[in-house]
Amino acid sequence: MEFQRGLALLVAGAFFMEILDGTVITPAAPHIAAELGIAPIDVNVAITAYVLTIGVLIPISGWLADRFGPRRVFTAAIALFVLASLACAMAPNLPVLTVARVVQGAGGAMMVPVGRLVVLRTTEKSDLVRAIAYLTWPGLFAPVLAPVIGGLLADYASWRWIFVINVPLGLVALFVALRIVPDLRPDAPDPLDRPGFALIAVGVAGLIVGLEGLGSGFGPATAVALAVACAGLGLAVRHLLRAPRPLVDLRILRVTTFRATAASGSVYRGVIIAIPFVLPLLFQLGFGWSAAQAGLVVIALFVGNVGIKPATTPLMRRLGIRAILLWSIAIGAVCLFGMAFLQATTPLPVILALLLVSGIVRSTGFTAYNSVAFADVDQNRMNHANTLLSTLQELGAGLGVAVGALLVRLGEAVPVAAGAAGPYRVAFVLLSILLALLAIPALLLPRTAGDVVTGRA
Repeated sequence: MEFQRGLALLVAGAFFMEILDGTVITPAAPHIAAELGIAPIDVNVAITAYVLTIGVLIPISGWLADRFGPRRVFTAAIALFVLASLACAMAPNLPVLTVARVVQGAGGAMMVPVGRLVVLRTTEKSDLVRAIAYLTWPGLFAPVLAPVIGGLLADYASWRWIFVINVPLGLVALFVALRIVPDLRPDAPDPLDRPGFALIAVGVAGLIVGLEGLGSGFGPATAVALAVACAGLGLAVRHLLRAPRPLVDLRILRVTTFRATAASGSVYRGVIIAIPFVLPLLFQLGFGWSAAQAGLVVIALFVGNVGIKPATTPLMRRLGIRAILLWSIAIGAVCLFGMAFLQATTPLPVILALLLVSGIVRSTGFTAYNSVAFADVDQNRMNHANTLLSTLQELGAGLGVAVGALLVRLGEAVPVAAGAAGPYRVAFVLLSILLALLAIPALLLPRTAGDVVTGRA
């Protein structure tokens, strides 16, 4: 199987659209609220509806790909995403916008996991690192670019253009997908594990609602949601381990390298997602910068991501994935600790250099985790591995924003965190500790972890 760069780029583009639309409307919330005649906080329901739909439906994406064929599901998902984006752009009120976001989330939930599954099924192990490199960049770039794009469009055009830009991009993606996506599926797909899907859906929905609640303050509703999440996910794990043909085969976690990405990699993703969430708050609320100033400075993370990309694969091949993970975690933790000591008077070149280095190591670490994930997974188990990892990464992203907000709230309760910037300094110190702890499971990986995909001798 020859590596298909066009297919990988297509899926990466779809991934970029899905992540971008998850957070791009946040900076535009005041503009949306003003036009629709609602309070800015009410716009959060449209954001949560999108994330919730994706989290609930991702687990069924693998079964749908086997049942109806990945080509049909992928193209239908793109079409659904485009139509829902158009409906969002034309929404006259919040209920219509929310329903359109639910439909858009359904398209995103099918679009990305199924597309990635096609890439994984059509790529040899020796080319897997190249494929993963394409599939990784949206997860790094979109969270950084989303606030800038959303803010600029809302300020200088209209918030509706946030969704309109998906239409031409989606139509191009649909045209290309119909031409290059192969239709690979098993001869006899397993029947749908309905109890497994129901339990996972309830558990994931409770967890996402609970995480959203943690970000805005712990209350009775948040406690109930987290209790539902624990019960639903606990029963789901029990069922999936006993079912003869489960929706998601948790036995795949016995593969050491996959387990490293599924567990530690999801936490790592959460931490790096939290950085572009907390950093603009420090700059705007702590230093008194404008939204435009903060957004442009945070772009330094993006520059670091892009700059190191060509060297990431050679570095993994030369040093090994385990070493890259350890260095990325260590330097990343130091950078986060350094962000806690930034001042409004800190020279701009120093701030940019710190963010540049942080962007570099978050890129190498994220790529290393994703590269090692499927290194030792057999092709016949790729569907289960991809579905499980997609679900955990989506939850990790939501966890990052929620934990970032929670740590800022904890910082507000720390007496020594004086001044407007104090809570954000505490948040960065705690994030650096959380990131540093990931060095422990990374150290437990074998030195040869991932060598089969990097080609390291």
